[in-house]
Amino acid sequence: MPRSYLEIDRRRDALRTNLWFVPALEVLGAIGLFVLTYLLDRAVYRGAFDIPSWFIGGTPDAARQLLTAIAAAIITVVGVVFSITIVALTLASTQFGPRMLRNFIRDRGTQVTLGTFVATFVYAIAALVSIGSDFVPHISTTVSIASLVVDLAVLMYFINHVAVMIQLPNVIASIAGEVSTALAAGQPQPGVVSGPSVGELLRLLATSGGEVRVTGSGYLQYFRYERLVRIAAEAQAVIHLPYRPGHFLTEGQVVATVWPAAAAEKVAERFARGHVAGPTRTLTQDISFGIDQLVEIALRALSAATNDTFTALTCIDWLGDCLCRIAVSWDPNPVHRDREGRIRVIAAQVSYDRLVQRAFEKIRQSGVGMPAIMIRQLDAIATILDRTTRPQQRLVLLEQAAMIERSAVESVGEPSDLEDVLRRARALPGFSVPSES
Repeated sequence: MPRSYLEIDRRRDALRTNLWFVPALEVLGAIGLFVLTYLLDRAVYRGAFDIPSWFIGGTPDAARQLLTAIAAAIITVVGVVFSITIVALTLASTQFGPRMLRNFIRDRGTQVTLGTFVATFVYAIAALVSIGSDFVPHISTTVSIASLVVDLAVLMYFINHVAVMIQLPNVIASIAGEVSTALAAGQPQPGVVSGPSVGELLRLLATSGGEVRVTGSGYLQYFRYERLVRIAAEAQAVIHLPYRPGHFLTEGQVVATVWPAAAAEKVAERFARGHVAGPTRTLTQDISFGIDQLVEIALRALSAATNDTFTALTCIDWLGDCLCRIAVSWDPNPVHRDREGRIRVIAAQVSYDRLVQRAFEKIRQSGVGMPAIMIRQLDAIATILDRTTRPQQRLVLLEQAAMIERSAVESVGEPSDLEDVLRRARALPGFSVPSES
């Protein structure tokens, strides 16, 4: 997957995560449609052609009353749609966590619905303004009435869409789907190789590198690696990025190390163009953010206030699916080279071990004394082990299984429940049963 895909994906994601872009496009489309129908209406008025009898006729006053009623009805429905949207966002914030709001704001169905009603209102107002003392925009008025039918269909779709969208299984599945999409953008790029090795450069960076400090606080959201490679090549330098997207940096914190140190000042002048920071995390280059979102829903479900075990089980199932995909197809490239094959950027990447830990540890800690949670986590580990061939990946999974087993021994009091957990753990291939003292 070309690295340029990441930049396109980031820009698309930024445009998608708001409630104004799609409605603005629809309003522009409504204005364009009105210009077309108005020109046709003027042509009819001049006698250039006749319109069919089923088009809306009447006097200018009748047209004004009709369009005024349409505009008033539409703006009322817009208020209802906005109210439903706010209720859905409030529910998402309380039930799924505040970080889930971003997923609902970027929902295309909500954006298209809002845009459709606003565009209809703008069209009706434009048609209303165009009415003259003896000029009636018959075509525009007819289109306004036809748009009401479209709006009714959109409203029915929106009510059903919101009812489906706020269901927890669908929310969890959509987050896992976004993780799968983000995985495709992190594949290593083949190319020519020349110059010092990664190990040599890291030693030079540690002993004689210069520092680049961040100019503002926020989460790292995205690195423009191609631009950073050009910046480093022009300065004849190597840039080491010790932090990855998803990390929070405070103003003045070291964000990069440059070798040779003399090139650090030149790189620092242009470094702001090579990265994006903001108040929130995104999935574009931060795979662990998707894992954290699923874990957050599971932790809320396991809290004493909610006590929703089945939602936590669903999260564990999708976490297992994500880790299966990561084990099979995810191999991020920390090294970025210029056209001559020289290393110019060395980036930090989240490890597979850390992703597994993020996916299992907090849920295991919150699920102490709950055999159903432990068994489902062990089932997920068994599924991942079946897809994993690398010894180190298998080892970190078995370590998680061993921690689950120890937690079960310490917290599950019912012997039959404990035996169920232990049987699942000890059935894992490669699992070593601890010796009894």
